[in-house]
Amino acid sequence: MNRTRVFTGSPWEPVVGYCRAIRVGNRIEVAGTTAMKDGEVVGVGNPYEQARFVLQTIEQALQELGGQLSDVIRTRMFVTDISLWEEFGRAHGEFFRDVQPVATMVEVKALIDPLLLIEIEVEAHLYKETLNGLK
Repeated sequence: MNRTRVFTGSPWEPVVGYCRAIRVGNRIEVAGTTAMKDGEVVGVGNPYEQARFVLQTIEQALQELGGQLSDVIRTRMFVTDISLWEEFGRAHGEFFRDVQPVATMVEVKALIDPLLLIEIEVEAHLYKETLNGLK
């Protein structure tokens, strides 16, 4: 099967050997995504704003690979302060209220930059391909 990838242009992608997202057949995987834009953290100190930015970035990656948020079946949220779960959850709900994928939120010790509060990865399956357009 062909692999189609989305890259961010980050200088770290070739060094570490990764891409933002990859599509193989009807499956799309989006790598852990943080609130970084042009090397700067977006929404410093604001868990809701960071989560929204991350989810918008993920939505863009899905679209570049022919998917959409309604194709998402799993989200994983890695947060540095679980006590802020309601703010992270509010943003997640705005994007996935009708989709309702399985979701995991876990607290981690740290992310790549100490100003980052959340990192999200998703799995999506493009059912319209496998079911010949039937849902």
